[in-house]
Amino acid sequence: MPGLNELERQILDYMVQYLRTNTYQPSIREIGERFRIKSTKTVSEYLSALADKGYLERDPSRSRGVRILGVDLSPETISIPCYGAIPERARDEGAEARYSVDRRMAGAEGCYFVRARGDEFAKAGIETGDLLLVEPATAADVREGDLLVVHGAKGSGLYRFLRNGGGQVLESAGRNGAPLQLPLGERSAVTGRVAALYRSFERAPVPVSTTAH
Repeated sequence: MPGLNELERQILDYMVQYLRTNTYQPSIREIGERFRIKSTKTVSEYLSALADKGYLERDPSRSRGVRILGVDLSPETISIPCYGAIPERARDEGAEARYSVDRRMAGAEGCYFVRARGDEFAKAGIETGDLLLVEPATAADVREGDLLVVHGAKGSGLYRFLRNGGGQVLESAGRNGAPLQLPLGERSAVTGRVAALYRSFERAPVPVSTTAH
């Protein structure tokens, strides 16, 4: 599906959560009040954009005439965006997919998936196709051994936080990344922490026992 801008994603997420809570959709007026949009025509235009991108079906003649497509509406699950690379700070545009995950396994609010490609994170034991669940974090939150998302002048990367004698080191999980010697203070560029890794074993070989019975 085409990507959504920030407000489109917020409106869609609000509609999903509202439906899960109330079993019916919010009205156009309620959506406008939630996002401080005074014009119902403007709200309708956002809903039309979501419909054009394949996220909704609309009946313009009804205030609540909307059906959300492709979303698990179970109250026990949450929809999480997935990216083919570590996103640059903003986590709404450019998602390649969304996955519904049990809330108990979804990490903190604002989390997202990154799909590993090739051997880019092999140094951290991460294989191609693995889904890394990243939750928001700051330098003040990190602990020894955490795998962190760090943004720097050369782009975003994945780093392991280690203590080296009296100092602190961010060791790159990328193929060619060099360790970063920097204090993990308020000005560091840590924005997330890998909270979980999801790996499919469907292609794994089935072990055959050679033990005699």
